[in-house]
Amino acid sequence: MRPLLLLPEILLFVGGLAALIGGSFLPRRRQWPARAVALTALLAAAAAAATGLADAPTEAFEGTFTIDAATGVARLVVTLATLLVVLLAGEELSGHARESEAYTLLLFAAAGALVLAGAHDLLVLAVGFLLASIPLYGIIGLARTPRSAEAALKTYLVGALFGILLLLGVTLLYGLAGSTSYAQMTTALRAAPSSVVAVGAVAVIGGLMFKAGGVPAHFWVPDAAQGANATAATFLTTVPKIGAVVAVYRVVTVLGDTVPAAPLVAALSVVSMTLGNFAAYWQTDPRRLLGWSTVSQLGYLLVPVVVAGRTDLALPAVLFYLGGYAATNLAAFAVTAALPGCRDLDSYTGLARRHPLLAGALVVALLGLVGTPPMAVFVGKLTAATAG
Repeated sequence: MRPLLLLPEILLFVGGLAALIGGSFLPRRRQWPARAVALTALLAAAAAAATGLADAPTEAFEGTFTIDAATGVARLVVTLATLLVVLLAGEELSGHARESEAYTLLLFAAAGALVLAGAHDLLVLAVGFLLASIPLYGIIGLARTPRSAEAALKTYLVGALFGILLLLGVTLLYGLAGSTSYAQMTTALRAAPSSVVAVGAVAVIGGLMFKAGGVPAHFWVPDAAQGANATAATFLTTVPKIGAVVAVYRVVTVLGDTVPAAPLVAALSVVSMTLGNFAAYWQTDPRRLLGWSTVSQLGYLLVPVVVAGRTDLALPAVLFYLGGYAATNLAAFAVTAALPGCRDLDSYTGLARRHPLLAGALVVALLGLVGTPPMAVFVGKLTAATAG
């Protein structure tokens, strides 16, 4: 057992605890040290993740957690994305009565996304799912408005339903394989009834769709993006998706040819990208529109997952697309955060005159999300299509 292999996750968790405990000794309206602790933890975790990218693939805790290229890139993207969210949150959360708790929840949820990305065991996968989900409910409710309360409740109910679905799948696959380890499941499931394995696979992948924000667990995403504050909306549409997509990639790889998981993922991909784009077309609230956009982006992210384990291009395509998507989505939501009074598309009329820099940043971000050359998301979609 080599716990230092999990240094980025440990740093985030310890940073979250330090912000929580330290915040309890600070005046409610002067909790800026908690933000400093969160930024320090994220910088240290990002540095540890970047340093570990050059290391050879290895495993920790008797093979239940794997550290490879996928884990390394997910760590780096998650920590940097969360770092940017915390930086953007400074003005919005400064002086908030729950400022230290907000940073704690962000760090815990980010740690959960990292656990999801590196999980190589069904039980660790379930733990990562819960750690990434539970803080999210509190983050969404930070605004303390009727709309944010509604969004938090919807997210909780959908999360509870698909969490049960995930645990049902874990139970079925464990019963069939006699182990929760991915390494042992790969061979053990070949001798199991394919129909029951298929049910377990559908349940696990369906449960992970909640964290990914894709069909059929997408209902909460646009509501949360619209009802939550800018900090929460930016985080929840970016960071959890990274860990969840890598987790789905690993599950599909483990299942291999045991069950036809590829058609299931392909169907989820097509429906997510189609529904997300059509639904976004009718929206008038910018954040709700971007929320639906993230649903469609998940569909494109799943394209290389369909061929996981069948081509060497699949994993690089997933990781590159995740990095490009995270940067572009953060930029789009950062503009909406800088314009808190603009909550409908009509209010963006004349933005280039009033705020030319924000207008330029928004145009670049939207062109990136659409997939316009030579933006990073375009390259990501191109590599995803090539891999698929």
